[in-house]
Amino acid sequence: MSILSSLRIAASAMRAQRSRMDVLTSNIANIDSTRTAEGGAYRRRQVVFTAMPGGLRQFFTLLRNADQPDFGRLAMSGTGVQRIAVDQSPLKQVLDPQHPDADPVTGIVEFPNVDLVTEMTDMLAATRSYEASVTALNAAKTMALRALDIARG
Repeated sequence: MSILSSLRIAASAMRAQRSRMDVLTSNIANIDSTRTAEGGAYRRRQVVFTAMPGGLRQFFTLLRNADQPDFGRLAMSGTGVQRIAVDQSPLKQVLDPQHPDADPVTGIVEFPNVDLVTEMTDMLAATRSYEASVTALNAAKTMALRALDIARG
């Protein structure tokens, strides 16, 4: 794996975690939104990640051939966002006949299926993952700079 590949992998992980943080921020911002443009209460969204081309299958193929000279060329190229999934779990229902979005017959209001504790926990995990990717990026950068120093002199 080249140093540039290391930089690409770390950068793709940082982009993926940034997307995750954006979705989590949107979930938190809409925690009380009972009306959306699509109609009904806001539904929680989640980022679905995917491995970039290359991935695990080629990694294990290379692992089986560990005694071959090209073993060091791993085929992983990072992580990406496959899609943003809408959580279809039931919405919270609260009896509040005075609410403007209450059902006129039952008086029930549907609130988003967003749990603040879950969102904050996920945000913390995304932040930690982002920080780990920054550390990996800095390590690759340091290796590249040291390689240049060795080549110079």
